[in-house]
Amino acid sequence: MSEGNLNLYFDNAATSWPKPEPVYGAAEICLRRMGGNPGRTGSTRTIDAERLVYRARACLARLFHATEPSRIVFALNATDALNMAIKGIVNPGDHLLYTAMEHNSVLRPLGGLSRAGLISTTMIPCSGDGDPDLSFMKRSFKPRTRLLIVNHASNVCGCIAPIEEMIEIAHRHGAHVLIDAAQSAGVLPIDVQSLPVDLLAFTGHKGLLGPAGTGGLYVRPGLDLKPWREGGTGSYSEMDQQPPSMPERLEAGTLNSPGLAGLIEGVNFIEKTGLEQIRNHEMKIYTYLRAKLAQIPGIKLYGPAEPSRCTAVLSFTMEDIDCGELGYILESSYGILCRTGLHCAPLAHQALGTFPQGTVRLSPGFFTRKEDVDYLCAALEEITALRSC
Repeated sequence: MSEGNLNLYFDNAATSWPKPEPVYGAAEICLRRMGGNPGRTGSTRTIDAERLVYRARACLARLFHATEPSRIVFALNATDALNMAIKGIVNPGDHLLYTAMEHNSVLRPLGGLSRAGLISTTMIPCSGDGDPDLSFMKRSFKPRTRLLIVNHASNVCGCIAPIEEMIEIAHRHGAHVLIDAAQSAGVLPIDVQSLPVDLLAFTGHKGLLGPAGTGGLYVRPGLDLKPWREGGTGSYSEMDQQPPSMPERLEAGTLNSPGLAGLIEGVNFIEKTGLEQIRNHEMKIYTYLRAKLAQIPGIKLYGPAEPSRCTAVLSFTMEDIDCGELGYILESSYGILCRTGLHCAPLAHQALGTFPQGTVRLSPGFFTRKEDVDYLCAALEEITALRSC
C-alpha cells in the first residue's frame, strides 16, 4: 500500500497545517502592498501597518475575552512569551512552582535562573495520564512563592490541566499564575476574565492557524513586568529606557506585520467556524483514532482515555520498534508525517513512563478526515505484520 508521496499530516501540535486559505493571502498582500513599519513615521503605509497591528490585538483580545487590547503583547512565539513573563515578573530570592507537564520553553528558563542562584523552584508531579498532584501543590507554597506555571494542555499526551482550581489555590496563597496556552489557544475556550488569568502565553502557528513567528502574552491589567527586551518602539524616543505604557513597554523592534496579517485571518476563521465546532470535529477524529489504534497488537497508548479530558494529541509506542524508526517508516514508505521523540518535554515523558525513548505523537487537526485515520491505521497494521514475519 506504499504511498510515500501522500504528505498526510498528523503533526498539528507542532504547527497546524494546512492553514485556511485567507491566512496565506493576507500575509502575501501585506508583504506586497504595505511595506510600512508600524509606529515609526507618519506615512500612509506605516499608518496602515499600525492599524493592522491594532486589529490583530483587538481580535485576540476578543477571542480571549480581554477587556483591553493593549494588554496583548506580541512576541515571536510562545517560548518568547514565556521568557517575557517569567523573567519579567521574578525577583532574586523568589520561589516558583511548575508541573511535570511543562515544555522546555519553561524548564530551560527556570533552569537558567536556578543555576544562577536567582530563584528556587518546586516541580508538581503528575500522574501517568498527566494530571497534576494538587495535594502536593497545596503543600508546596512558600512565603516567597511568586509564580505558578501551568501547561494548559500537554503537548505530549493532550491532558488538560484543571487550571480553574489551580488558579484559585495559587491566588489564595498570594502567587501569580502563568498559563502556557501554546496547545490550547484556538482549541479550547479561554476567558481571561472568568478564570481569572494573570499571564497567558500563546503562539500563533498552532491552534490559532496563523503563520510561524507570531505569538504573544496577555498581561492582566494592573500587573507590571520588567521588559524582556529593550529597543526601538517609535514612541518616547527621547527616553533611554522602555516606555511606561503598554504594550510598548514589553515590545521592542519591528513587529512581524505579514505574520500578524495572517494571524488575524486565522482567528477570523476560528470565530466564523466556531470554536465548539472545531473542538467537536477534532475530538471526533481523536476518538476514532484512539479506538482504531487500540485494536492494533503491540501498540500502547498514553494519556487520558476520555476525550473531555484532553486535546487531540495522542502519543503511543509500538512493541519492539524504536519510535524514531517508526516515524521514519511512516513518512518514507507511507507519506505520513508525525512527531517522534521526547517532544521537548522530558519530565512529561518521565511521568508517563516513556523516558528516555519517547513516543510517536499523532495530532490531527480540523482538516483531518476519517479516511486519513483509516489509511494511517492500515499502515501501522501493515508495519506490524511485516515485522512479525
